[in-house]
Amino acid sequence: MLRFVLACLLILSFRLPSSSARPAPYALRISCGARKNVRTPPTYALWYKDIAYTGGIPANATSPSYITPPLKTLRYFPISEGPNNCYNIVRVPKGHYSVRIFFGLVNLPNFDKEPLFDISIEGTQISSLKSGWSSHDDQVFAEALIFLFGGTATICFHSTGHGDPAILSIEILQVDDKAYNFGEGWGQGVILRTATRLTCGTGKPRFDEDYSGDHWGGDRFWNPMRSFGKSADSPRSTENTIKQASVSPNFYPEALYQSALVSTDDQPDLTYSLDVEPNRNYSVWLHFAEIDATVTAEGKRVFDVVINGDTFFEDVDIIKRSGGRYTALVLNATVTVSGRTLTVVLQPKAGGHALINAIEVFEIITAEFKTLRDEVNALQKMRKALGLPSRFGWNGDPCVPPQHPWSGADCQLDKNTSRWFIDGLDLDNQGLKGYLPNDISKLKHLQSINLSENSIHGGIPASLGSITSLQVLDLSYNSFNGSIPETLGELTSLRILNLNGNSLSGKVPAAVGGRLLHRASFNFTDNAGLCGIPGLPACGPHLSSGAKIGIAFGVSLAFLLIVACAMIWWKRRQNILRAQQIAARGAPYAKKRTHVSHDIQMSRHGHNNHGQARTAVENGPSLLS
Repeated sequence: MLRFVLACLLILSFRLPSSSARPAPYALRISCGARKNVRTPPTYALWYKDIAYTGGIPANATSPSYITPPLKTLRYFPISEGPNNCYNIVRVPKGHYSVRIFFGLVNLPNFDKEPLFDISIEGTQISSLKSGWSSHDDQVFAEALIFLFGGTATICFHSTGHGDPAILSIEILQVDDKAYNFGEGWGQGVILRTATRLTCGTGKPRFDEDYSGDHWGGDRFWNPMRSFGKSADSPRSTENTIKQASVSPNFYPEALYQSALVSTDDQPDLTYSLDVEPNRNYSVWLHFAEIDATVTAEGKRVFDVVINGDTFFEDVDIIKRSGGRYTALVLNATVTVSGRTLTVVLQPKAGGHALINAIEVFEIITAEFKTLRDEVNALQKMRKALGLPSRFGWNGDPCVPPQHPWSGADCQLDKNTSRWFIDGLDLDNQGLKGYLPNDISKLKHLQSINLSENSIHGGIPASLGSITSLQVLDLSYNSFNGSIPETLGELTSLRILNLNGNSLSGKVPAAVGGRLLHRASFNFTDNAGLCGIPGLPACGPHLSSGAKIGIAFGVSLAFLLIVACAMIWWKRRQNILRAQQIAARGAPYAKKRTHVSHDIQMSRHGHNNHGQARTAVENGPSLLS
């Protein structure tokens, strides 16, 4: 079934203001694996060094094609680092971009000379390398037009088991926001993957830079098409100026229209066929300019444009439609292809021959919906907390492209919000040795968690109780310790709870035990400290959490009082000892003074006795009492 959207673009006769009046487009070129910035001939384009964008390993490069940028390094991603590896490029202004990735070959012994892998941009797969790509110039890179709005560009490479992905360069070049607007269905949710881009009637491959094209065109590569077949056509060329070429929004280089192919008397039809993926939509852009000196007026060359057997454009008269000779004309059609071939035929109706200057074909790809940002962040924190091995390759988006989801994460698409979410984690027996973070509660759509048979330690997060959709929780045979959170009793949808084979302790919360005994499967065995439900030891006097906190507080306060009293006693004791030491140092002097005083008192006492004796004799006896 063939459907099409017809858009005949008669390029406006006016040009935009001079380039000095329009800011230059954003452009970032990365030389993968390079440790310093480099410039490459013949245009001396600047390629930035490859620092802090991604993982992988830098290595020397072998270029598979002469159209490949003359760069000496690349970056490859061993399968040991996981199946998904991404370049994460930040501070990319909001806009419309041409993103191009050149592939390379690792210049080391014992490396697969032609790795096969998939490429995605912002979660949408745009290309899948096929065997033999390194021998075809138009297959040594992948290119797509895409809108970027999040301030970042994420470009991922997905292993398919056939060698390690190796990337030579990445280009992110801004183009006009309305570039390649093919009409109905075009917009921010659409990606245009370059299937082919041909310049006809010449044998020289060219980039827009080689044509001195406007930078807002995105530096397209034009593969030369000298002929569509033996005796099928003849080339034409001119040095005349081409009008209405490099204008908004596509800014085609003028030189593109200075060569062409014209059909012959032997084969009046011009025919071009391209191998494509079946059951896809394609946007076809056909370029014309009447540069044949033998055709000077309207009606001298008229033809139909037929694509896969259906006529898309009737009675195409280049001079009439463009407004004159040496004037650019672009026709665009959207085609649904059910088979594996897209064939364009120009069938002459007047003048005997058809003419064409260039052809572009894009696959129309609907951009994938992304995963909820909070859930992506939660998974990234879990990856660090659990010590997830790099072989899992948790890079990029966990759910897209759908051909390469993260291992261990199950995804579902919410059609109401057009966002993916995580509804299951299956990471049993994976050698995890970290802890389970509270951020797991941000995966609020989880129905199943299986982290059994690892070495996860620490407590069971109480935040698990907020995942109301949870039906299966298997944390068995780990090293979880502490008590079972009471919040697990709030999981009204829980059907299976396996906590056996850990180091949990304390009484099983009543809300958990009561509910599970009546409606769910559970296993708490092999936890020496657990008690309180059938199958487990009976609990001793049980204190509430508040009581435990009160006791702990009282013990702490008593300890502080004891410490304070001990400090006071110690200080008093020190003061006493210090006083005794001072007294001891003054003892010899005190003793001497005592002896002198004693002698004086004895002397006085002798004199007094004599006096007293006389008085007694004189006065008579005295009474003593």
